[in-house]
This record gives sequence, C-alpha cells and structure tokens, in this order.
Amino acid sequence: MTDHYTYRITWSAEDGEHIGLCAEFPSLSWVAATPAEALAGIRKLVGGVLADMKTTGESPPEPLSERAYSGKFVVRIPPATHRELAIKAAEEGISLNRLVNSRLIA
Repeated sequence: MTDHYTYRITWSAEDGEHIGLCAEFPSLSWVAATPAEALAGIRKLVGGVLADMKTTGESPPEPLSERAYSGKFVVRIPPATHRELAIKAAEEGISLNRLVNSRLIA
C-alpha cells in the first residue's frame, strides 16, 4: 500500500541533503545524500508507520491517488479581485471559470 501514497523529494540547503516527504503523512521526513536514498527511506518509514497503525487498529490516511475529486472547489477572494477577473474574462470573451482555470494550470 505504500506505493499508493504521494511522495516528494526536495533539496534542503540547510541540511545539505535531500529530504523525502509524504503528503499523506506531513509529520514524516527522511534525510539522505541522494534522491533515491531519500525516496527509499521515506517509503520504508511510511511502511513502518502503516504496520504500527495496523497493529494498534488505527485507520491509515486515504492515499490522495485514491480519493474522488468532484472538480469543484470554492475560493474566497476580495470583491475587487472578483470584479477584475470578471472584467478580464468579458474582455477575452470567455467565462470567468475558463479564465481562472487557464490561470491555475499556467
């Protein structure tokens, strides 16, 4: 099941090494000399935590890759920003939704 979780490797200038992270377990990290070692280390650490959780009857977090997403989310912005975006969309002849979507993926 550790393969279903979301991992990221980043460089830490402070540590002078690579850090392995898991989005579903934000309190965990693994520091190593190479990206491959950081990934292997964080995956092993997550595996150990999952085994402990199973032993104690705890429910592990659902992997982000297995969650269902509706494609909708609400974002609160200042009214002036909303107005500016609506004007920009109108000037471009597209919907506000299409304008914001294009900016999010850019």
